[in-house]
Amino acid sequence: MIIHPLESLSASEIATAVKLFREYHADEQAFFSSIGLTEPNKLDVLNETNISRIVTLTGVDQNSDGGFVCSIDVTKKKVLTATRLPLTAQVAYNSADFGIAIMLTKSNKQWREAVAARGVDVTTDDALALIQVDPWPAGGYAHDSVPKGHRAVRCIAFVREHATDNGYARPIHGLIAHVDITAKTITHIEDTGIIPMPTASGRFDSESQHSIRSDLKPLEITQPEGTSFSVVGNKILWQGFDVRASVHPVNGLVLHELSLQDRPILYRAALSEMVVPYGDSDPMHSWKHVLDASEYNMGTMINSLKLGCDCVGEIHYLDSHQISYDGNPKTIENAICIHEEDYGIQWKHYDSSSQTTEVRRSRRLVISSVFTIGNYDYGFYWYLYLDGTIQMEVKLTGIVGVTVFKEDTYNPLQSPVIGENLSSPVHQHLFCFRLDWNLDGGTNSLLENQIQVMPISSKNPDGTQFQSVSRPLTTESEAIRDNAPHMSRNWKVVNPASKNKWGVPVAYKLLPAASPTLFAQPGSQIAQRAAFARHNLWATPFTEGELSAAGPNTVMHEGQGGLAEMTAGNRNIDDCDLVMWHTVALTHVPRPEDWPVMPVEYTGFHLIPVGFFDQNPTLDLPRKCEG
Repeated sequence: MIIHPLESLSASEIATAVKLFREYHADEQAFFSSIGLTEPNKLDVLNETNISRIVTLTGVDQNSDGGFVCSIDVTKKKVLTATRLPLTAQVAYNSADFGIAIMLTKSNKQWREAVAARGVDVTTDDALALIQVDPWPAGGYAHDSVPKGHRAVRCIAFVREHATDNGYARPIHGLIAHVDITAKTITHIEDTGIIPMPTASGRFDSESQHSIRSDLKPLEITQPEGTSFSVVGNKILWQGFDVRASVHPVNGLVLHELSLQDRPILYRAALSEMVVPYGDSDPMHSWKHVLDASEYNMGTMINSLKLGCDCVGEIHYLDSHQISYDGNPKTIENAICIHEEDYGIQWKHYDSSSQTTEVRRSRRLVISSVFTIGNYDYGFYWYLYLDGTIQMEVKLTGIVGVTVFKEDTYNPLQSPVIGENLSSPVHQHLFCFRLDWNLDGGTNSLLENQIQVMPISSKNPDGTQFQSVSRPLTTESEAIRDNAPHMSRNWKVVNPASKNKWGVPVAYKLLPAASPTLFAQPGSQIAQRAAFARHNLWATPFTEGELSAAGPNTVMHEGQGGLAEMTAGNRNIDDCDLVMWHTVALTHVPRPEDWPVMPVEYTGFHLIPVGFFDQNPTLDLPRKCEG
C-alpha cells in the first residue's frame, strides 16, 4: 500500500523508528522530546514522486550537549543521520526534563524551608503532592549560577487544597528554584520575601458553583442527511476545497496542499512560532517570554476533544500518534475536529420595486485543535468558506498568570487586580503563521495595498476622495512591514502568469486583524529571541528547511536562525516560490472577569480571494427560505 508522503504518522511507524534508533544508539538514558514526519522536498510532493517516509526523532541522553536529532527512513528501515546539537541550540524540553526539575525542587532542603516559612506543610509525601511545581524555560534570562549553555528551567510553585483544585489559585509568591537540568542540580533558590497566600477559592468546576443556570433550552445541531464533506486518511474534501490536516510537534495543526476547484492556493499553512512576553517588573514575572511552540513542542500538548464540549454537531475526528518520553507510541484520540457550521447569510438583496428577496445561507468547514501549555489553553481554528475565504482564528482561554500582592507595593498599571489579594500581569500573546503559497500552481509576487487620501484640488474641492493604491514588495527588507488599520493596509499575493477574465492577475489578500507588535525594546533578550514578533509581516523565497520563525532549536538560544537572521541577505521575493510570515497578536490587560478561568479571547486573520474568481462564486447556492 502506497502512503501519501503527507499522511499523518502511524503508531507502527513510530514504533519502527524507535526500534531502529535504539539499535543504532544504545543509551538507556535517552529521553525523547518529539517525533514528527520529515516533510519531503516540496517539488517531489507536487510532482507526485514516490517518496520514502522519513521521521525526525529528537531527545536528550547522558551527553551534556543540546541533545540528538535523528533522521530515520521508516520505509527502508534505516537510520539516515544522527546529529548532536551544541549547547547554544538545544532540542525542546520533554516531560522527563520537567519530571527531573520537579523532583529536584521538591527534594531541595532550602526550597522546603522557604515553603514551610510561608505556612505550607512539606512534612509528608501527601502534603508535597498538593504543591504544584511549574517548570518554565530559562532561556534569555538564565540565572548567573547556571553555566552558559546548560539546559535549565525556573520552577515556580502553587498550593492546591486537594488534587482537583485550581492549581493556580494559591501562588507561593517570591520563591523561584533555578534548576540546571544538564547537571541535575538546583543552582540557586531565589527568595524575594514572604507575601501571605490568598484564601479565596479559585474553583471553576460545576460542583463548586453556588448554582447552575437552568433556563438554557437545548440548541441542537443536526445534519439528518449527513455531512457535506468527506475524509480519506487525512485528506478532506468539501465544496471544491481539497486539503490535508495533520499535527506537527512544533507547529501544531497544519494544513497542506490546500486547493479550491482544483486550483492550488497554499502548499502549507500553520503556526510557526509564538511568544508570550510579560510586562511586569515583579521578579516572579519579569523574565517570562515563553516560545510556546518550539520550547515546549506545542504539538505534543494537543487535547483529546470531546463531542458536545469542544465540538458540536456531526463531527469527524482525526487522531494524532506521538511519542512518550520513554519511546512508547501514544495516541491522542480526537486530536483534530472537522465539522460544518452555519454562518448566517452568504448574500442577500431585497428589491423594493418587485418586492422580492434573494438570500442564500453561508456555512463554513471548521478544522480545529486545542493545545494546553501550562496555565493557558489555545484553540487554533481554520475556517473554509463557500466564497473561497480562508480564516485562521486563535481562541485563547485557560488561567491567567497571577501575582499575590500587598496593597502598598504593587503597580496596578502593570498588574491589575483580578481577585482577593490576586493581580495578573499585563502581557502579550504573539503568533507567527507561516503561509507557503502556491497560488494557481505558479510563482507568486507580493503587493502592499492601502488607501491613499487625495489632496484638496479643483477635482477634489471638499477633500472627500480617496483611492486604493498598491506597490510591489520585491525584496525581503521591503517586505518587513507592520499593520496600519488607519490606512486599511493589507497585503496581496498574486500570480502574474495567471489572469482572470478581466485580464487581471489572480490574487488572494491577507486581511490582518488590528494587531500590535512586540512591546519589548529592540535590544532586549525577548526581542532578540523572538524577533519575528517585532513586525506583522515578513516574506521570504521558499527554501527547504526554513520553517521556524525563531530558529529551529530555541531552548537556551539567543535568537539564532530566526527571521531576522533568515532575511539578512535581503533575497529577491518577486515572482518566486513565495512564503509569507504573518504575526498576529493581542495584548491582554487582565480583568476580574478573567478569574478564575478566562473567557475566550480572539485574534487571527483572513485570506480573501481577489480576482481569483470572475464573479461571486456562490451564485449557485440553493435557495432555502420559504414564503
